[in-house]
Amino acid sequence: MPTLKQEVRNLETIPVGTLGIIPLEGCRHLGEKVDQYLVKWRIEREHAHADTLSFAGYQRDSYILDAKVPRFGSGEAKGVIMESVRGTDLYLLVDVGNYSLTYSLFGRQNHMSPDDHYQDLKRIIAAVGGKARRITVIMPFLYESRQHKRSARESLDCALALQELVQMGVDNIITFDAHDPRVQNAIPLHGFETVQPSYQFIKGLLKNVDNLKLDSDHMMVISPDEGGMGRAIYIANVLGLDMGMFYKRRDYTRIVHGRNPIVAHEFLGSSVAGKDMIIIDDMISSGDSVIEVATELKARNANRIFVFSTFGLFTNGLKKFEEAYEKGLITKVLTTNLIYQPPELLDSEWYATCDMSKYIAYLIDTLNHDTSISDYLDPSERIQTLVNQYKADHSQ
Repeated sequence: MPTLKQEVRNLETIPVGTLGIIPLEGCRHLGEKVDQYLVKWRIEREHAHADTLSFAGYQRDSYILDAKVPRFGSGEAKGVIMESVRGTDLYLLVDVGNYSLTYSLFGRQNHMSPDDHYQDLKRIIAAVGGKARRITVIMPFLYESRQHKRSARESLDCALALQELVQMGVDNIITFDAHDPRVQNAIPLHGFETVQPSYQFIKGLLKNVDNLKLDSDHMMVISPDEGGMGRAIYIANVLGLDMGMFYKRRDYTRIVHGRNPIVAHEFLGSSVAGKDMIIIDDMISSGDSVIEVATELKARNANRIFVFSTFGLFTNGLKKFEEAYEKGLITKVLTTNLIYQPPELLDSEWYATCDMSKYIAYLIDTLNHDTSISDYLDPSERIQTLVNQYKADHSQ
């Protein structure tokens, strides 16, 4: 959507409350970039009623509120908010996957786990004490989203976490590319949005690769498993490409690292020979699956292979991706900055990051004016504009 249209729509509505943002420490860098966009837009934005009480605090040098989570020597902690939040439209940003942060535990440095980040989020909500007008949690990587369904006698951690947040007073939860969006059924009477970064992926690919031929004769979209079909179908449709899918044949007689090991990847789809491949998935964990899929595609004479993944966890390090790049299995891996990215990843030749800070700032700005974000949830028109401009620029 053009920015001008968004600005005009914002000007027609009164803010829900004074905007306040609290990025938890693991999400500090992303929160500061979001804040910079909001400050810039609102300074430039002229409004006929800017001097009225409804717009008090509308233009500020920063919307980030001073908050912290100090810890005792025993590892216990508390949430502290250093300024008033009464009547604010509050947005809390948290990266539950930021493993780089540490805290002292009986004199030893302990790396923060997703449980620690989630607990800190609850501490800040508790510190708010119900004084905010509205609380929206922006949690790009949904806490415990991989434990979204019960297949044996086991816990349903994600559903429990969502219910706990709304019971504490959270009005809306915004996440990105939830592992299974149906987990929102746990809180059917509260706001839950799972946002797809499809536009940013395509923008990142077109920015980093010059000689793409965006048609079904030269490119194809691949889902590495049946669970990711929806993502692949959307990308394939908006780009006018064919789609293929792998399904994982597992050994259900064994359990390795909590899962049944994959025996083989079976392919369903038309010929991939000579075509560029886009493999799209919600996350790269160890990276084994995506590299195995790339290997299978190369065995079928695929051309270049590009990987889109919302969350690049790289839990087993980057070595196997470096080796895959050197072997020519992958050409480029694109993930977002919605979770922590180690410096060595950002410096990798095979890697490109997709910045989501401007997109999050748009969502916050729009929601603060109590305006619909549906245009941002379906970026098909913006993708078409992007692709047509790319084709025009490379038609010579």
